[in-house]
Amino acid sequence: KNQQVSNHTTYNGMEEEVKAFLINEEQLHTFDDLTKVNPVTTATVLKCLQARYATSLFYTHAGCTLVALNPFQPVPNLYSFNIMRDYHTASRPQDLQPHIYIVAELAFRNVQGQVEPINQSLIVSGESGAGKTWTSRCLMNYFATVAASSTSAKCQEHVERIEKRVLDSNPVMEAFGNACTLRNHNSSRFGKYIQLQLNRSQQLEGASVHTYLLEKTRVAYQAPSERNFHIFYQIIKGATQEQRSEWNLSKTAEFVWLPNVAETLEG
Repeated sequence: KNQQVSNHTTYNGMEEEVKAFLINEEQLHTFDDLTKVNPVTTATVLKCLQARYATSLFYTHAGCTLVALNPFQPVPNLYSFNIMRDYHTASRPQDLQPHIYIVAELAFRNVQGQVEPINQSLIVSGESGAGKTWTSRCLMNYFATVAASSTSAKCQEHVERIEKRVLDSNPVMEAFGNACTLRNHNSSRFGKYIQLQLNRSQQLEGASVHTYLLEKTRVAYQAPSERNFHIFYQIIKGATQEQRSEWNLSKTAEFVWLPNVAETLEG
């Protein structure tokens, strides 16, 4: 009984702390690091993120982790070259507004300063539609731009060519590995490991992309209102007459494993 009374008292005390914290709604967006939130509860964290989102602040620190919210719309100048330069030239980029470029810049400086472990890893995780693919592109673009900024014109062309090859491979991989789901019309159904290779002068020399955990079962089964991998629909719609004859592919053919053919996807 005493334990029950103690737990009830603790819960009431926490509830009062949460109410006291949330009462000043106008200040919630100023918490750029969730470790500064007190008390740290689901309600206080979500309210802070919601307040920051409402003021077009889509990045928030959570200690050494960066929380990114998908704005689901273009945001002018959020990823411009000038913004990139500000974070790259700052003496302490972590003192600037939370941004994916802080994570990228700190990793680059660790490589540049030969800080152990010299090989740096950035994990981009989240649910479907959270913006993982876009974040990976931003990181790739940042490293390529920074690595090329202090090199000769010839080296810059080399770096830009590597970046272009990696980015240009995305549509091909997405065709074979992405599908329309209930939550995301272009949902990645596989994992991706991108490795950027820098030389001793921190210049981008090469890159490799490894894929894993492809959702192979989707080929034979799709949940209601979902679709198979994009590549099958692209073949059905884009095959030439010669290819149709070779593959015995009729324009009027219907396939059980290709549901929702008529649906038009954005992008």
